[in-house]
Amino acid sequence: MATPDEGIKGYYAARAPEYDNVYRKPERQADLREIERWVRAKSAGARVLEIACGTGYWTQFIAPAALEVTALDAAPEVLALARARVAHGNVEFIVGDAYDPPRDAPFDFAFAGFWFSHVPKARQREFLARLNAALRPGARVVLLDNRYVEGSSTPVTERDADGNGYQARTLADGSAHRVLKNFPTEDELVALVAGLGERAAWKAWTYYWAFEYAVT
Repeated sequence: MATPDEGIKGYYAARAPEYDNVYRKPERQADLREIERWVRAKSAGARVLEIACGTGYWTQFIAPAALEVTALDAAPEVLALARARVAHGNVEFIVGDAYDPPRDAPFDFAFAGFWFSHVPKARQREFLARLNAALRPGARVVLLDNRYVEGSSTPVTERDADGNGYQARTLADGSAHRVLKNFPTEDELVALVAGLGERAAWKAWTYYWAFEYAVT
């Protein structure tokens, strides 16, 4: 059986052609327009490391404002779509591991959109510690993800011994996937970054949440 991390990689590779459908849900459009502006302002003038960039949906809003962007994803299939979408010369797309980001640049801003909810609880602190190691002290980290909203979100159908939730998702090709998906609370995130960051802040919209902190 594939591990949760391997399962996520395979799922998003298979989902590449329909990846952006989630951004087309009518009820979420007002939130998305606001968040797009918010993310662009947060990344203005920064050397950005983007984790799990997918098809470049968020990269397209970050790149015009940022000084430079290194956008990483494990799936070449979605990176091909990202390169076609984002033509800014200040962006480098790379195939890489979210748990082992590049450390050869003085990144002062990190962004992970809709990735943290797929990180197993046992690896959440490891992920953040390794991300911090790729950033300069004082760099800002922003995590953006889904809130669970009945009727709009895919239900969690099972949980494992560690408390991770799983959704049953079916793609357009008919393939069925068991996808790890967690919905952390503000208090859980604040506790998680203790000793890793300071000036933690939580922001919520109807369908999404954002959590940010400064690397210590």
